[in-house]
Amino acid sequence: MHLCNSTLHDNFMVKSMTGFGATHIDTENYTLVVEIKTLNAKFLDLNIKLPHIFSDREIDVKNQVTKLLERGKINCYLSYTDKQNLQDKMVINRALVARYYQDLKETAELLQTESSQLLQLALSMPQAYIPAPATKASEETWQHIMSVIIQTVQVCDDFRVKEGNVLYVMFVECIETIRQQLQKIEQKDPERVVAIREKMQKDVLELVTSEQFDRNRFEQELIYYIEKLDINEEKVRLKSHLDYFIETLNESLSNGKRLGFIAQEIGREINTIGSKANDAQIQQWVVIMKEELEKIKEQLNNVI
Repeated sequence: MHLCNSTLHDNFMVKSMTGFGATHIDTENYTLVVEIKTLNAKFLDLNIKLPHIFSDREIDVKNQVTKLLERGKINCYLSYTDKQNLQDKMVINRALVARYYQDLKETAELLQTESSQLLQLALSMPQAYIPAPATKASEETWQHIMSVIIQTVQVCDDFRVKEGNVLYVMFVECIETIRQQLQKIEQKDPERVVAIREKMQKDVLELVTSEQFDRNRFEQELIYYIEKLDINEEKVRLKSHLDYFIETLNESLSNGKRLGFIAQEIGREINTIGSKANDAQIQQWVVIMKEELEKIKEQLNNVI
């Protein structure tokens, strides 16, 4: 089954936990870079790196990021350069310069030397100048930055949806392959039942002519044998689980956990059919079904 990517959004929502979004803004006043990268994880694992001047805004950023990117390992990085204070602007380290000056003055008095140039000398000492404290951005600037963060979150989420589109097609193809093998089993099953019946009739004829024949024991064994080999209920349940998987896949919200539970039930029925069938051809089809199911389970770890 092949689907056109251009129509996928109208029908379903499978969202991958793998995503990436980046936005670069360069204005007259500042340069801003926002990057968000997401990977699969069982729960929300959020790591936010902000410049020191925005450290008090971390909760705001967390709320915006988790509103859309609800699960997975999420790394959010923000770089901000204020062009108005690019200055490599330096200010006097007054406390240190004062200590330099006092030490120089005491030394000059001890040596009884000229002390008129002590301030200039103190200002030339190591670390006499330090970078000016960063100026806190205005509320207006922060609101613009927040809008960029929201925009980047959306870009990352769109990436996740695009990845989900690929997973959706793969899931549908795997389910259809399993369904095709089930149809082969359904077609083969009457033939299998006839072969079992013929073998049982032959065994019964040999048994009833035996002097040690026990009718009650025979009936119990017969019922047990029939129940052990009958796969009708498993076929019905498997078909139902396959339908439910596709139905969940086509829901408007991505639900990887529920799909995982359904996949477990699909696996249970496939295994039971394989153990009960007692038929070499059916076993081969069961192997194909298991292979397709493993593909599904592996990729479900990356679905929100």
